[in-house]
Amino acid sequence: MTILVLLIALAVFRGLGALGVRRFTTWPTAAAHALAIMLFMTSSAHFVPGDVTVMPTHDDLRAMVPPVVPFPSAMVYLTGVLEFLGALGLIVGRTRRAAGYCLALLFVIMLPANVYAAVAEVPFDGAQATPLWQRIPEQILYIAVALWATRGALPLLRLRPRLRRTTQASLTTPDN
Repeated sequence: MTILVLLIALAVFRGLGALGVRRFTTWPTAAAHALAIMLFMTSSAHFVPGDVTVMPTHDDLRAMVPPVVPFPSAMVYLTGVLEFLGALGLIVGRTRRAAGYCLALLFVIMLPANVYAAVAEVPFDGAQATPLWQRIPEQILYIAVALWATRGALPLLRLRPRLRRTTQASLTTPDN
């Protein structure tokens, strides 16, 4: 379901770019917004009470947390907040690069929970556990999209204009 949301959102945003919406004229920018849509959806599940039956819930996600991780409920809330903040960061051009890198790291950190859920056959949203052969490529896809979304984004550290001019001048001045 999440991959479908990601792909549909990517197609819609890139289509808007093709129709002249300047914000979505590049694939990485469209990917950043598509990943943000997917993350808004997935992060909401971290806060849904267990008695809701139309979508994954906090209880479903808590069951995925490996037993060695302390405070599983708090970890689910924390990752939900981080996903939400990452989604916001992807939308804002100034924070897109940092958000993409942080989300890639978050996806790597969450990979053991996905492996545990598949190996321990933890049911998700009332259905059978997602098999490991599916979970790992999905996680790799999300990492790749998060990193791809950083292409063309503002650099993390910007040189001050004065320092940049000095550096450029020293590069163009011939040495004697």
